[in-house]
Amino acid sequence: MMRRRTATLSCAALTLALGATACGGPVAAGGGQKELGGQTLTVAGVWSGAEQKNFQKVLDAFTEKTGAKTRFVSTGDNVSTVVGSKIEGGNAPDVVMVPQVGVLQQFAKNNWLKPLSDTTRKSVDANYATVWKSYGTVDGSLYGLYFKAAHKSTVWYSPAAFEQAGVKPPKTYEEMLTTGQAVSDSGLPAFAVAGEDGWTLTDWFENIYLSQAGPTMYDRLARHEVKWTDPTVVKALTTLGKLLSDKKLIAGGQKGALGTDFPGSVEKVFGPDPEAGMVYEGDFVAGIAKDQFGKKIGEEAAFFPFPAVTGGQAPVVSGGDAAVVLKDGKNQKAAMAFLEYLSTPEAAAVWAKAGGFLSPNKKLDLASYGDDTLRETAKSLINAGDSVRFDMSDQAPAAFGGTKGTGEWKLLQDFLRDPSNPAGTAAQLETAAAKAYRN
Repeated sequence: MMRRRTATLSCAALTLALGATACGGPVAAGGGQKELGGQTLTVAGVWSGAEQKNFQKVLDAFTEKTGAKTRFVSTGDNVSTVVGSKIEGGNAPDVVMVPQVGVLQQFAKNNWLKPLSDTTRKSVDANYATVWKSYGTVDGSLYGLYFKAAHKSTVWYSPAAFEQAGVKPPKTYEEMLTTGQAVSDSGLPAFAVAGEDGWTLTDWFENIYLSQAGPTMYDRLARHEVKWTDPTVVKALTTLGKLLSDKKLIAGGQKGALGTDFPGSVEKVFGPDPEAGMVYEGDFVAGIAKDQFGKKIGEEAAFFPFPAVTGGQAPVVSGGDAAVVLKDGKNQKAAMAFLEYLSTPEAAAVWAKAGGFLSPNKKLDLASYGDDTLRETAKSLINAGDSVRFDMSDQAPAAFGGTKGTGEWKLLQDFLRDPSNPAGTAAQLETAAAKAYRN
């Protein structure tokens, strides 16, 4: 997914893009069993643009299967605020696609959610690695079904830029910096960094931290059982700072990076006028490179795994969108049936075929994906099994890990602006974390 994109579309724009369904118009029911005919299911989520259009195909398939009409409500980035206001206003959606573990936990603790059905629980037990069930569980109850995942340990590059520089994909973090220097020496800055979107900087940190400190420390920091002033945090910030402070490696330097949003960073590598050879982000980079810039994935846009840092293991950081059922929704039967449907390989195959999607469902046939690169990425995610670690900032309270202009997003933007004091940044992160976690 293109995580937490700040662009929101007006109802008029959504209507033009997707027809009446985008702003609440129901999907016409097709054939099928029709056991839910007459019900209208309202689903809320962060998606817009191509992601919303592709998710609509999943909604349409559910309509075809059950007869339930659907409507999608785009929340923008502030899912918890939008959903909370809808609940207070008596207009709660039936299902919410939640992009952050911390928000899912918040919803559960607010007593907004219904535990999922026995059918869905059995599907999760059979079809998913245990780690995905744990991220959807709060106080022993399964509330969230992870339908869409992101592989956030991929570095995307221009094969043409690598050929010009005479380099091959690196195997270690240190080699990646050396490769970046070679790309820069050949006339093209190494990395496009999307510093305008603070979440991309958290992703950089998390991959470095997971590789350097290991999964146990990663889990402890994610739960704030370890302070952000811990030496492991300072070490990871120091490692990241080496890259961010090197103006030869960053397109436009720190100032240019702070003025580049995520889509813009992809354009700098794969757009018509390349300004960099590499961009770090998740598998969803491929969707933009292909759909917006016409690149052939695997030939004109390729990736290598985020490399191991200073002797550690190569990290596998993931993100994802979990479907939850709201207690205040008006169509509980349709909502539960929808999550039962989402837990099947059949539902995942709909979006996999459309592209820009990875499923954590290990029963999904890899042939469902539209190209070899997606299949390779999906296989890597599935094979990682329980070693996958969910995006750390997405596990945090939204005030620390998921809000524009505050918390971790802002402090790492400040660090990008001046990476000279990793220990000072760590102290600021700890102050913000302690306030958000209330410990």
